[in-house]
Amino acid sequence: MTLEQQIANALQNALKQLYDIDIEADPSLVQPTRKGFTGDLTVVVFPWVKTARKSPDALGTEIGQQLKDALDVVADFNVVKGYLNLQVAENYWLELMERESGNADYGRQEPRDEAPVLIEYSSPNTNKPLHLGHIRNNLLGHSVSQILKACGHPVVQVNLVNDRGIHICKSMLAWQKFGDGETPESSGMKGDHLVGKYYVVFDQHYKQEQKALMEQGVTEEEAKDRAPLILEAREMLRKWEAGDQEVRELWAKMNGWVYAGFDQTYSRLGIHFDKTYYESQTYLLGKSIVQDGLDKGAFYRHEDGSVRVDLTGEGLDEKVLLRKDGTSVYMTQDLGTAQLRYEEFHPQKMIYVVGNEQNYHFDVLKLVLSKKLEKPFGDFIYHLSYGMVELPSGKMKSREGTVVDADDLMDDMYREAKQGTESLGKFQFTPEEADKLYEMIGQGALKYFILKVDPAKNMLFNPAESIDFNGNTGPFIQYTHARIRSMLRKAAENGMDLSQTTPQLTLNEEEKTLVNLLYQYPKTVSLAGENFSPALIANYCYDLAKQFNHFYQDTPIFKEEDAAKRLLRLKLSRWVSLVLRSGMGLLGIEVPEKM
Repeated sequence: MTLEQQIANALQNALKQLYDIDIEADPSLVQPTRKGFTGDLTVVVFPWVKTARKSPDALGTEIGQQLKDALDVVADFNVVKGYLNLQVAENYWLELMERESGNADYGRQEPRDEAPVLIEYSSPNTNKPLHLGHIRNNLLGHSVSQILKACGHPVVQVNLVNDRGIHICKSMLAWQKFGDGETPESSGMKGDHLVGKYYVVFDQHYKQEQKALMEQGVTEEEAKDRAPLILEAREMLRKWEAGDQEVRELWAKMNGWVYAGFDQTYSRLGIHFDKTYYESQTYLLGKSIVQDGLDKGAFYRHEDGSVRVDLTGEGLDEKVLLRKDGTSVYMTQDLGTAQLRYEEFHPQKMIYVVGNEQNYHFDVLKLVLSKKLEKPFGDFIYHLSYGMVELPSGKMKSREGTVVDADDLMDDMYREAKQGTESLGKFQFTPEEADKLYEMIGQGALKYFILKVDPAKNMLFNPAESIDFNGNTGPFIQYTHARIRSMLRKAAENGMDLSQTTPQLTLNEEEKTLVNLLYQYPKTVSLAGENFSPALIANYCYDLAKQFNHFYQDTPIFKEEDAAKRLLRLKLSRWVSLVLRSGMGLLGIEVPEKM
């Protein structure tokens, strides 16, 4: 039973005995004491002041005395304007440290026997390489998956590759018309980069055609719709859906180039999936679901021939589910994919990690499934909406070739890590060790800088700021971990045995603060799982690393003459290193043994 639950149970009894007030023994009533106040845990007594007919301070004092008498873990208390601050007995903290300081699984819950949580992330298009926006998507999806697993939930990690559609045909058509047979091998380019190059080429020629039409007096909107290239791309999509052999062969060849490129990028990011779905394999099921909805009167056929759903009664508008030429849209394949996943995994929840520009899309998807089609899994859908990532130079646009490719960004981070590490001096690594370290630091800087921001917020990614070895950065936390591991190696070399039992000692303020913060780790993991927020883990790791550095500067370890105190501080340091490794691992970040 957690400390908070013990106090909540005793609080329930105290209120009943003293004032005949009935409450639930809710551990959320017990919160960490705010900085600047004396205490470890706090109960706010204001909700019961009126019923108990007591002043806040008098009420807090009476409840505090009752809790102190009832619980050995409550050593003392104080009341500040209705806030009952409880001091936890030192032997509780010492026993906790003794029990958990060597536990690499501290903070993780036992696996639950329940339906899985299914998480879709990445969801790339096969007309371009992964870019900075995809990196945030992948890092969020992977980290939330790891956090939910740490909370005991079974998790299925899936990817949906958007491998068909008009955007794919644009790259195919441009390569066919302007590529002159260029391949990844002949160009020396990664396949996804090569295909992305022709997506940009299409847009360049398309704009030239629009300009020519507008010079003839055609409106901009008409020019976009009538330009020869876009008409050819639409015809190519129609042929693809009709199964045209030549178009399908070109599609398979170019997608193959892209998949090989994606695999390299995923591997470097440490991203993996339990299953990959392809839009080309789900859109037909989606079309059949749309037809069923049409037959049942849930949808209707518009006068232009398209199939639509009317959601005006739900506060939205009309949504196209099939175009007038019969080709599918994103919503079509999402209906089919959701059906497939439900039949295959029967998940308790389906989480879609997708940018906030698609909020409306997922509002529609949930409404269509749950209200119009009455599918049982419609209410299981949760859109993990995240903000956009920008660089100091501004927004990115794929079709204009201004996107920062994920591969290029990771190369830049490697170079930043190399420069920053070597500038610190005292560098004693083999070339192989150095290469691995630069990659670890570069990846850590990138991942941490993105994940420390609340997912809902837009963010500005600054590579130079992210690599700083001071401040709220990945390298700062990695360096703290490496410092502790170095210290523990020194202890082992000097014959210090951390398996010995620590005698009962009095904790100084730095030690107590550190133990209290370590105690908060399991709760932080649970909160991160409940809120799907890696930012809670990231900022906890920073607070822990920062607090350890205060402790390290102010509290002697090897210079401590008292062997028992030295042992306690080494165990405490080891515990910090294990929690940093665990927390950073939930973010997909490795921590080095030495730097």
